[in-house]
Amino acid sequence: MNDTTATRDQAPETQAAADDSAICPIAFILGDSDRRFWGLGTIERLRNSLARVGVTDHRLVETSDGIDMSDLPDDGKVMLLRGDHIYEERLLKALARHRDIMLILPGADDRPRAAGAVVPAAQARWAAECVAPSAEIDAHALPPGMRAMDPAQAASSFDNQLRKRAAPYVFDTLRHRQEEIEKRMFQGAYKGVTDLVTKWLWPWPARHVTRWLAPTPVTPNMVTALSLVFVFVAMYFFGQGWFLWGVAAAWFMTFLDTVDGKLARVTLTSSKWGNVFDHGIDLIHPPFWWAAWYYGCLAMGTAVSGDLLFAALLVNLVGYVAGRLEEGLFIWRFGIELHSWRRVDSLFRQITARRNPNLLLLTAGALVGYPGEAFVAVAAWTAISLAFHAVRIGQAVWLARQGRTIRSWLSEPAGKTAA
Repeated sequence: MNDTTATRDQAPETQAAADDSAICPIAFILGDSDRRFWGLGTIERLRNSLARVGVTDHRLVETSDGIDMSDLPDDGKVMLLRGDHIYEERLLKALARHRDIMLILPGADDRPRAAGAVVPAAQARWAAECVAPSAEIDAHALPPGMRAMDPAQAASSFDNQLRKRAAPYVFDTLRHRQEEIEKRMFQGAYKGVTDLVTKWLWPWPARHVTRWLAPTPVTPNMVTALSLVFVFVAMYFFGQGWFLWGVAAAWFMTFLDTVDGKLARVTLTSSKWGNVFDHGIDLIHPPFWWAAWYYGCLAMGTAVSGDLLFAALLVNLVGYVAGRLEEGLFIWRFGIELHSWRRVDSLFRQITARRNPNLLLLTAGALVGYPGEAFVAVAAWTAISLAFHAVRIGQAVWLARQGRTIRSWLSEPAGKTAA
């Protein structure tokens, strides 16, 4: 996604607060914690996150006296963070582009305390004293030009990459239970707009399997590779007409497809190659499954005529490609995903004719002994879904020609509807 698109999708109130200056070059990390979350210590996690958002110079200090002022740029800015806190990565990315802010959290008796700051280099030691564990500050008595912000004010609640609206989080590891923190971190790694199986069925088992894998040497790419194996296993079973075995293998593949991305995000091991590997498999394999199901129906015999089965195959194959083209066209034309435009599009994404909803239809057909009829039902649903999205694209084009801005409803403040 290009920079223009990212700006368009950002929440308006966050745009006003954000700074156009360069990424903060230096981060000072105060304190430490011996607790580990998703297999990573807090300092290791914070350093990895800072590097991923472009802050490559991060220095550990015990107190404000440990800050070496000699090599700090006179006109630059520095970031102060707590080593015993967990910061969401998109919040760190936003902080790195801010200037003159104090990140505020509620403290004891709801008195505000600082969880971080971005200040001119000359104020680094003063800011470190404010961020210190025992410090309490008066958010209304900050130096001129300094703004106090909570995490929701410092960063947009709209996550364009994961297609959802959720306030960014900061956790004090001394004040919150590990289970609470890890559950919120996992939720933060989950897409908001997706199919109903991924959204409602997989989160609980995926979180526990991810929790089990996080401290082990198993990498997200290993999980993705195993999912690829089950792509071929399911395809073989489908082609032989062993539909129940096939759908079992297919569902296991889709579960692994959920786990690999979450494991990569919570352990901060996502990479361009892993993204290409995962999404490449997701993009390519469904038509092969549908073709294998067709040949399995021919091999096993079905009450559905061969001509109707072949017509359903053509609809499923062409419809899959056409559906992907519709989504790509919307992104190209408007800079956002079709499924994120309005609430109805996000709701329809749960059941639209993509892999998992289609698998639900095929699984039902296999269970009751009507695989051919289920295959025809998938074709019918594919045609309906294509028509729905075509209408939505037409509506978006018409609104754009009327001068309306096409943006995600998730980028609007809660309670408002996108235009």
